[in-house]
Amino acid sequence: MVSARRQPRMRQETLRRREDILKAALTTFGSKGYNNGPLTEIAEQVDMTHAGVLHHFGSKDQLLLEVLRYRDENDVAELADRHIPDGIDLFRHLVRTAFLNARRAGIVQAYAVLSAESVTDDHPARAFFENRYTTLRAEVVQAFTTLCAENDAPLPDTVHHASAAILAIMDGLQVQWLLDPTDVSLGDASAFAIDAIVTAVLDPRPSPLGDPSTWPVPGPRP
Repeated sequence: MVSARRQPRMRQETLRRREDILKAALTTFGSKGYNNGPLTEIAEQVDMTHAGVLHHFGSKDQLLLEVLRYRDENDVAELADRHIPDGIDLFRHLVRTAFLNARRAGIVQAYAVLSAESVTDDHPARAFFENRYTTLRAEVVQAFTTLCAENDAPLPDTVHHASAAILAIMDGLQVQWLLDPTDVSLGDASAFAIDAIVTAVLDPRPSPLGDPSTWPVPGPRP
């Protein structure tokens, strides 16, 4: 029988081992993708066998989902209640996250690769990313709602577009930065875009581009 004194230590060792595997999987999936990232390579990084990794996570699919949750938990680890805030603090958090991501290319690369892969119907992370974007868009809309109320500004009908645009800009800038970090400042470019969108929601003005619905639709090339 295992003594009560040894159980907490064994639990801590198990948690450390799981975290080691998650970090290794993050590296492998980030560099090779999910489909081409072998469990044997992950196991070798932590001096385990293929069966040992499966003992902790059950399957490669489950390991992938735990990697994604691990990444998201790291983003909010220092926040109150481990949850992104509301109102203007949410947008400040997003900007801080962009500057933080500029110091952890491996995590950003893993997210970019796996989110792109997940658009295929049979990818095991598709439901995760669908739910993630749905949740984040709703949280950004809520932050806009709070922000407009605090500033006595009407909530525009375009707030859902603004929410989706902020997430798209952050993810798109990450790809540009990964491809050429010397030419794209991930933090500064993200801050500029988020500030511009928040300003447009609080103080909407006629666009210098005009109304897109009146633009001519280009025809097919001959």
